[in-house]
Amino acid sequence: MTSTEPTLPPHLDPRTYPRHYHDPTKNIHLTLTYNPLDANTYLSETASPAAGANVLFLGTTRDTFEGRSVSQLSYTAYPPLTMKTLTTIAETAVETHGLEGVSIAHRLGSVPIGEASIAIAVSAGHRKAAWRAGEEVLEACKEKAEIWKREEFVDGRMEWRANADRDSEGRLLGDKAV
Repeated sequence: MTSTEPTLPPHLDPRTYPRHYHDPTKNIHLTLTYNPLDANTYLSETASPAAGANVLFLGTTRDTFEGRSVSQLSYTAYPPLTMKTLTTIAETAVETHGLEGVSIAHRLGSVPIGEASIAIAVSAGHRKAAWRAGEEVLEACKEKAEIWKREEFVDGRMEWRANADRDSEGRLLGDKAV
């Protein structure tokens, strides 16, 4: 039997997900998935009796961008490269901040308004290390991870963006700024 649907490459086929990586020696957990993100999962992955601080960040789809009504976001990635980059980011955070655990999960495909596209959980002995590490992991993911976002607007227009195009305040960076 021949299918009339086009064959998707494995990295774009939701049936080949979720993709996970776990390093038990550093308590690193990485996930790329087409499913909704569950904050409790990522907090529990990083839990440790040695941790006095647990920080969770959820990045969610908002309903407007620069005054334009957004209908949803859509994400794509090339998993072999993305997982390698996320591993480096997580290992650096563990070493730099003495973390007890770190979890990075990114959703792919369509992400409706109000739902999370990224979840970052970190645990550390003390709050300063956890707060700093959480923010550094997020900024490194936005700057380095090979994940691309398509903003889909209510008026039917769509725009592809690389996360590295904007800073933490949403301002255009470098030569992209007008």
